Amino acid sequence: MEAISSGERIRLRRDDAGIGIRMPEGEGFGLRAVPMETPFPSGFGWVGNPQLVMRVPSVAAVDLAELAPPLRHHGALRGGTNVNVVEPTGPGEARIRSWERGVEGETLCCGTGCAVAAAWLARTVGGSTWILHPAGGGAVAVTLRLEEDGTWRELWLSGPVHRIGSARPDPALLGP
Repeated sequence: MEAISSGERIRLRRDDAGIGIRMPEGEGFGLRAVPMETPFPSGFGWVGNPQLVMRVPSVAAVDLAELAPPLRHHGALRGGTNVNVVEPTGPGEARIRSWERGVEGETLCCGTGCAVAAAWLARTVGGSTWILHPAGGGAVAVTLRLEEDGTWRELWLSGPVHRIGSARPDPALLGP
């Protein structure tokens, strides 16, 4: 199924994990060199926004409010980056916590952070399917084909979907 978001066509699917969205791919999207030093092994990627991912011994033990802001605002990254910490817990599974720019704090789940984290874990640990457990609970499934150059193909982000409300735009916003 296709939908349009911000004028761009996006692909959706229903699978065992819930509803999936196919993440952008092609020129400019994928893993890149980490542009600065980090205190833990790390990866960096672009999935429509910048994502720094660091592998830590325990996501629960990380003081994200202390660790993330200097990296989020690092001078090597014009506009900053989201900062994600991951802890692999078994084959194809990891815990993740995310500090998002704009929010300037920890969020319960960052979908694009999960996408880049799974791509980096696929590169460094292996596997093409990762189940990530964010701070907000639940699970986010990521499947992908990672290319040698760090780009991905068929990167799908899937998880449960819950309707939390609905909104209707003011008719004046819809134009004549």
